[in-house]
Amino acid sequence: MDVSSAGRPARTSQCKARARLTTLLCTAVAVTAAVIPASAHTGRTGATPSAPSADPVVVVDCSSQAQMRPAEYILACGDGNNRLVGLRWNTWGAKTATATGTDMVNDCVPYCAAGRFRAYPVTVTLSHPQAWPEHPDVQRFTTIRLLYTDTAPHPVPKDVSYKLVY
Repeated sequence: MDVSSAGRPARTSQCKARARLTTLLCTAVAVTAAVIPASAHTGRTGATPSAPSADPVVVVDCSSQAQMRPAEYILACGDGNNRLVGLRWNTWGAKTATATGTDMVNDCVPYCAAGRFRAYPVTVTLSHPQAWPEHPDVQRFTTIRLLYTDTAPHPVPKDVSYKLVY
């Protein structure tokens, strides 16, 4: 038996066993997280098992991150001068998603660094899901439609659609 200088048994073997157990548990958690699809991490409790459903459609942001029901979405990735904020999603389906919110647009007067952000109420519709090239097993919305419910920022029409390239 190993004895410490104080005359007590050394805890080396206990420490090694605890370290092995900790490593084993951490590995098990990491493997479980890698195996369970992200769509299973819904945070819902009490759900009853049902037939497997298709993974949800996502919208990809400027950082190439998949998002579902984002509260904010940057439209002008290069400079951040156009951003959707306060998004409240009414629907999020396999074909379309709709929300209401505010489009914050920099008026760039007299130039963008000195400009003011102006708020425009907007209805947002995401549509045209397609396979995401970086993750072909994931569908992502490829079109965004903005319908301004009051005025639109000059010279943008009140109803405009853009291709989402991310």
